[in-house]
Amino acid sequence: MSGEKNLDKLIASMSPELLEDKYIFHSVADIDWASIAKLIPKGVFQEKEGMTLIINEQTAIDSGIHYDQLYRCITLNVHSSLEAVGLTAAFSNVLTKHNISANVVAGYYHDHIFVADKDAQRALTALTSLSLEMAADTKL
Repeated sequence: MSGEKNLDKLIASMSPELLEDKYIFHSVADIDWASIAKLIPKGVFQEKEGMTLIINEQTAIDSGIHYDQLYRCITLNVHSSLEAVGLTAAFSNVLTKHNISANVVAGYYHDHIFVADKDAQRALTALTSLSLEMAADTKL
């Protein structure tokens, strides 16, 4: 399954869902895959400065990892194609209007938006409104 590419359909059916868990972003310079695996990261990305890990807050606490900021994950429950054009721009524009920073991870099936914990409900409301408005405009 390659996913949806039509921007209007993507926005109208994105069905944003705020996940319960809180996450932190953490970077490790020395990559030890066994240690990383024990953290059960939600996401991993290799950068030239080190490995960025997205870790559940409780796992970070239990592992003695210090952090400054908590994030929540909003998953867009539409199967978007990795080749879809404009979805990230559309939801980024809406979040920008609400002064909400977004850290986006594109998975094979869904896009995941990490926002500051304090902004999570506002972000969910803004994304849901965008989706409902598009659905009404396009009669989807």
